[in-house]
Order: sequence, then C-alpha cells, then structure tokens
Amino acid sequence: MQGPSDFELSRRKLLLGTAASVAFGAAPTAYAQPSAVPAQADVAEAVSMSKVSFNVNGSLREIALDTRTTLLDALREHLHLTGSKKGCDHGQCGACTVIVGGRRINSCLTLAVMHQGDSITTIEGLGTPEHMHPMQAAFVKHDGFQCGYCTPGQICSAVAVLDEIRAGIPSHVSADLNAPLQLTNAELRERMSGNICRCGAYSNIAEAISEVAGRPA
Repeated sequence: MQGPSDFELSRRKLLLGTAASVAFGAAPTAYAQPSAVPAQADVAEAVSMSKVSFNVNGSLREIALDTRTTLLDALREHLHLTGSKKGCDHGQCGACTVIVGGRRINSCLTLAVMHQGDSITTIEGLGTPEHMHPMQAAFVKHDGFQCGYCTPGQICSAVAVLDEIRAGIPSHVSADLNAPLQLTNAELRERMSGNICRCGAYSNIAEAISEVAGRPA
C-alpha cells in the first residue's frame, strides 16, 4: 500500500513531466525550421541581373536589369519613356505597342534582354508636339482619340500597318496573295484589331490612317 510520501512523489513527477511537455510543444517553430524564411540577402542574391544595350529612338541606351524585366517596364520604369502604356499586361489591348526592327510588337510580352542590339521606336521617337509624325497629325485632325490612353499604341501600330502594306505582307483577310495589297476597310480592320480603343473612336482612327495612306476613308 502506498504511503502519503509515495503519492506526493508520484504526483510531483507527473506535474513536472506535463509542464515539460507543454513547454516543448510551445517552443517557436523557427528553432525546428531555421531555414523556413530566407534571409533578405539570400533573396537579393537570387535575382539575376544583366546589362542590356539597344538603340531607342535613335539613341544608344545601356541599362542593368533584372533578367525578368519586360521591354515595356524597361522603357517606362528605367528609361522613363512613359508614352507606351501598360493596359492589360497580357498582350490583348495593344496599348504597349512599339516598333522593334521595323515590326510592331506588344512590349509587355517580351523580355528586355531579348532585344540586345535591337532598334526600338516608341511614340516619343515618332515625333514631337512641334514636329509631329504625319500619323500623329492625322490623329489630331480627325480626333482619333478621347482619353488618349491607347493612342500611343494605336499610332505605332498604324505606322507599322502601312509599312506592312507597302512591303506586301499579307493578313488573314488578304484574298489574292499574288496581287499588290491595298488598304481596304477589311484589311484596316483586321490589321488594327489588336489595338483596343475603350472609348470607341474607331471610325476616327480609321479616317486618320486612311488619310496618311493616301486614299479616301
């Protein structure tokens, strides 16, 4: 038969054991997982940087970029050419359209490091308020914009469209691939379909492009 002292001793052991278990269970998990949260220095080292040089609007520019930087962000955030706009950031609205090597592209869908040595033209390189490009002047004349957000991309795309026509590059609606291409209404709508105007100034945009192309709207 257990005496009082034996009972007290067993009870004391039980309480001490329980307290130790609780203390161990409540210990911070950081001690168990010291590498769960990477240090700031580790994150910085993981970023891959690269120097990129290209010709932008007639000037050679060289910048150091995170290799994940899009061409659009390089132009806007690093070179401060904010004419090209970030609309959908998925290549669906055309607000970020620029001309690279004579071809129009969505600058939000391509990495800046992919254009080492390329010649890039943004809306700032087409003309200035004092010396506007004919397409810029036509957009002003025909009121081809309302809010103006999509206008830089629209103008860059329109300039490239006329170059495509002159070069004989067919579109999805080109009926005769052996005949000289003409800027018909169908061709114009098809080629400009990647540039969305949320204000709905499409008829005025078409008139501006048609005037520069040298035919009645």
